[in-house]
Amino acid sequence: MPREARDTLFLLAVIAWTVMPHLSHLPLWCTALTALVLAWRTQLALANAPLPGKWWLAVLLVVSGSLTLWTFRSLLGKEPGVTMAVVLMALKTLELRARRDAFVVFFLGFFIVLTHFLYSQTLLVAAATLVSVWGLLTALVLAHMPVGQPALAHAGRLALRTALFGAPIMALLFVLFPRIGPLWGVPADGAPTTGLSNTMRMGSVAEIAQDDSVAMRVRFLGRVPAPETMYFRGPVLTAFDGREWRPLPLQRATQRFDLRVRGEPIRYEITLEPQRLSLLPLLDAAAQPPAVEGYRVFARDDLHWETDKPVFERLRFEAVSHVDFRHGLTASPAMLRDSLELPPGHSPRTIEWARQFHSSPKLANADARTLAFAVMQHIRTGGYSYTLAPGSYGDIDPNAATDEFWLDRKLGFCEHFASAFVIIMRAMGVPARVVTGYQGTDPLPIDGYYVVRQSYAHAWAEYWVEGTGWMRADPTAAVAPDRVLRSRNLVRAPGLVAGAIGTVNPALLAQMRDAWEAVNNRWNQWVLNYSRGQQLDLLKNLGFSSPSWEDLSLLLIAALSSMALAGALWAWWDRHRVDPWVRQMDRIRHALRSLNVEAAPHEPPRTLALHVKQQLGDAAHALVDLLHALDRQRYGREAVRRPDTSLTRRFVSTARTLRRSR
Repeated sequence: MPREARDTLFLLAVIAWTVMPHLSHLPLWCTALTALVLAWRTQLALANAPLPGKWWLAVLLVVSGSLTLWTFRSLLGKEPGVTMAVVLMALKTLELRARRDAFVVFFLGFFIVLTHFLYSQTLLVAAATLVSVWGLLTALVLAHMPVGQPALAHAGRLALRTALFGAPIMALLFVLFPRIGPLWGVPADGAPTTGLSNTMRMGSVAEIAQDDSVAMRVRFLGRVPAPETMYFRGPVLTAFDGREWRPLPLQRATQRFDLRVRGEPIRYEITLEPQRLSLLPLLDAAAQPPAVEGYRVFARDDLHWETDKPVFERLRFEAVSHVDFRHGLTASPAMLRDSLELPPGHSPRTIEWARQFHSSPKLANADARTLAFAVMQHIRTGGYSYTLAPGSYGDIDPNAATDEFWLDRKLGFCEHFASAFVIIMRAMGVPARVVTGYQGTDPLPIDGYYVVRQSYAHAWAEYWVEGTGWMRADPTAAVAPDRVLRSRNLVRAPGLVAGAIGTVNPALLAQMRDAWEAVNNRWNQWVLNYSRGQQLDLLKNLGFSSPSWEDLSLLLIAALSSMALAGALWAWWDRHRVDPWVRQMDRIRHALRSLNVEAAPHEPPRTLALHVKQQLGDAAHALVDLLHALDRQRYGREAVRRPDTSLTRRFVSTARTLRRSR
């Protein structure tokens, strides 16, 4: 294959690989147009056909710009910018007539590599971009080797070696370059497709629980709490309109923090994945706000910790909580009234059941704690089932959804039980509310981190007891105790591949997932979460007592200056060093001149052997044999990579002996 066609096909393959991670973000027409253009250019390269004229490119460019404007209603911004960059790189391949055209394609490719991190910064994306950079550098090396037909492997090794030379500087800048706030905001990995919400309907938590992705990782800095106490508090839902639970409006929250803790505190570190809410799901209950870089954290009086902006990036922070606590002893009358409201006309049969239940002789004068225990006992013995797929409720009459669950079908997930429990407690005159969040973790830690998945999303209830405050009640623990006591959540049926692997080795799939998550967690901890605080901690480890940004900058300048000086010394040494073959020939010529044999610098060993034979005769046959051996080592079919120093020593010794004998 001609070199031009080979190099073009290699460049087209690198472009296709570079664009591939963007396929889920690009409009369908952009993907189709890019594939069509690359296929067209491949056919032209294989057929050695002429490139299309400028009119074709102009028409395609106008069509692409019009489609971009029609799709995004703008040519400015991240999405239209990335779309146009991909289209322009593809179209540029149709006018690869000179080296400067190839350089434009190379640098467009490097720019598109950078845009991948606008959407995701995962380990897989980073690995894919490394391959793209290597491919583009290899194409760049080929463009700088216009003569001959260098092998792709040779160009690839040269590109890799060049990139490795720059790796120390890259690592140094990553470690020491001062972290500053972003000049613009771009989601690190975008908002998740599932996760906690500020509202709850019947079935909404069950949808989240089918997602096995990581919600956060927790590393306990000391004592690990029991699984049944691992409640990570999310939105507290008090307002109910008959279909949906919502938190009280912020202006109605008093923001008066009433929390009384007992026992030993739990200290832990959380690595929180991006989410859709302005909240931190802390272990119940935290008395002090954690320090989160770039965010203001504050608490509402329902122990719900909020941030001043949505969490669209991965966060790592430390917090302190107490699992033995009381709160809400001095709850405001307004909050208690809100926690008793029931929408008119909703769940009439359930409310009537609650009133009859309360009017029974054993419960007529019972306090809130006794009533809650009685309802939990009814759930435990009333024939209820805990299931991830209970079906929909309220299809015929939305106001009767809770009636269908509580009195008829009795199939539900955690939100069904929590919602029904709160409605029943309110119907009996006890203030109650729904709390959402996460409950439990994976049983075993990975690299010291307990994994909390989206599938651990949970809903439970709280009711108010006079003189005590808000008490937690988890109806799920009554119907499915293993879910709370051992964190055994329900799992959906596996797919075809996962089912086949599970049939062969039931533990293999979990082991593969844990291994990948361990690697991904290291990437998150060591790379993505490397922060200003860790930079200052590094300076402390290096001996700085009170490190500052000035110290960090000075250390970076000193390190870069040292590397520059080392590079300059290496360049000076490289410029003055002598090739081993040249050094060997210099010693041999010097030995010949001592025998009065002419040895010009341009003459190879074979010519020198003729001179020796003509001038010294048979007495120098040993020198002639050594020169012929040297010629074979240097230019023969079995040439060696480095000179044979023993041959050089024998030659010099033989010449010295011959000189003495004359």
